[in-house]
Amino acid sequence: MPSQLQQLKSMTTVVADTGDIEAIRQFAPVDATTNPSLLLKASQNPLYRPLLLQARDWARTRGGSDQTQLDNMTDKLAVLIGREILQLVPGRVSTEVDARLSFDTDATIARARKLIGLYDEAGIGHDRILIKIASTWEGIRAAEVLEREGIRCNLTLLFGFAQAQACADAGVYLISPFVGRILDWHKTRDAAADFSGDRDPGVQSVSRIYRYYKQHGYDTVVMGASFRNIGEIQALAGCDRLTISPALMQELEQSQEPLSRRLDPESSASDDANSQLDETGFRWDMNEDAMATEKLAEGIRNFAVDQVKLEQLLLEMQ
Repeated sequence: MPSQLQQLKSMTTVVADTGDIEAIRQFAPVDATTNPSLLLKASQNPLYRPLLLQARDWARTRGGSDQTQLDNMTDKLAVLIGREILQLVPGRVSTEVDARLSFDTDATIARARKLIGLYDEAGIGHDRILIKIASTWEGIRAAEVLEREGIRCNLTLLFGFAQAQACADAGVYLISPFVGRILDWHKTRDAAADFSGDRDPGVQSVSRIYRYYKQHGYDTVVMGASFRNIGEIQALAGCDRLTISPALMQELEQSQEPLSRRLDPESSASDDANSQLDETGFRWDMNEDAMATEKLAEGIRNFAVDQVKLEQLLLEMQ
């Protein structure tokens, strides 16, 4: 019997949720995703020191204000690591816009174009890149513009159904609905509850979004993310894509138990009527979803903190 990881790959595109090049080489995913937290972790590995020095020196030669140089350092580093990853995966790498721009549509568009320009300079085509943007109203509007320009986007920090609706309406290429962080929120409120398997609220959220997209013919790719255990992954087998940490891929690789397909576009039925959200509707639905509102804000804050730590690491390098 093949490993569960191999069985999963037969029905779902497996994406590496890491900036660790050695882990990507080991598990051979199709795509890879990065974010400020993963880049910060990777940057503390001595193997990445040449890339950090290259990014810092490049930014200093470009000049500008202190903040401009910091922005250039982190953007260049993200692209350098992305380039290394793309030598190992046949598909795409996701590179994230600074989380501090999450509520500024114009600034998000400008930063996304800058990242694509840096990839262009590195000889990497648009078809290998996804620009990651937080699923705020402003971020979704930025993605709508970028998609029309041929810049494919990955809308991240997605916790609520309203976010998924708005992303589909905007023609976003891919969304990353989070699973584990939804579970975390519910466990803090009811630690004794049984959230295993299909009872997991994060699994339920992604399954609902998947069924809605397939029922109503949306092309947006659903990529479950942020897993706490392999049970969540097993419960979403068959989802378009799943982005998985190296530790959980290792667990799946070590299991030879049969893995059943749980999501299938041919047998998906949704109880949610097809409807489009304007800004007022989106903000009201988010207001009514305390979990999505709180986890989105928390995720943006945490990514911003790690972005600052990454800047400080680059500044302090000798």
